[in-house]
Amino acid sequence: MLDPLLAHTAEIRARVPDGPKPGTTQLLGCTEGYGLFRDARGLHHRAFRQVDASEGPWDLSPLIDHTLLKAEATGAQVETLCAEALTYGFASVCVNPLWVPLAASLLKGGPVRVCTVVGFPLGASGLAAKAREAELALEDGAQEVDMVLAIGAAKGGAWDTVRRDLAALRAAVPRPAVLKVILETCLLDDGEKVRACELAREAGLDFVKTSTGFSTGGATEADVTLMRRTVGPALGVKASGGIRTYETALQMVLAGATRLGLSASVAVVRGGSGAGPY
Repeated sequence: MLDPLLAHTAEIRARVPDGPKPGTTQLLGCTEGYGLFRDARGLHHRAFRQVDASEGPWDLSPLIDHTLLKAEATGAQVETLCAEALTYGFASVCVNPLWVPLAASLLKGGPVRVCTVVGFPLGASGLAAKAREAELALEDGAQEVDMVLAIGAAKGGAWDTVRRDLAALRAAVPRPAVLKVILETCLLDDGEKVRACELAREAGLDFVKTSTGFSTGGATEADVTLMRRTVGPALGVKASGGIRTYETALQMVLAGATRLGLSASVAVVRGGSGAGPY
């Protein structure tokens, strides 16, 4: 079981090679009912059926994209977001493209990455415009890009358009930059979700992601499970939208998520609950 867990958590361990502070146990990922944990002693894995719930809560900080995407976000709020991300060791801050230069300047040289969104939140931008938006974001200092699926094309069965969109974004966001596609799962049926995941894998994307947080629903355990089953260990799965408590965040990790998009990040890692759509 250790080999599947190592494959499942490879991106996290490469990005965060060092263990947590003493007295803290991180949960890096879960697959097939087993969890990979890391503490001051190093890595160890266990079946969750053998884990008492009282052993938690575990630190999920390395999996969290600390997110601020509301229209009224200010520069001062982005500064606070970046400071919190550094304090808690989050994977990234996720901000609208306007704020990428500020976040990049505040986080330069540090372990927290800068993530942004393109074609957000509708996914209905022209294909060339979406790709150019991504290129400009990288020039401004973004290291990760969350693109929104061409949802209308997917709903209409125009999968060639979806394929071209994904390929154009991958070309615009070459590795080592990270590219995720937001499926907006609340608007797709299961067959459409599976097909979108398959095309993302074929196009060489790095993650599939559930939701923008701006539509009719957010992440669900069932969707994360379906997405993980479809992409296998090759891609990451990001759960986002409506995750406001530690319990819900843990549920998503147990279902196969390797990244969590949260605006309530600080409340969640403190064991509380937050508000807001994301």
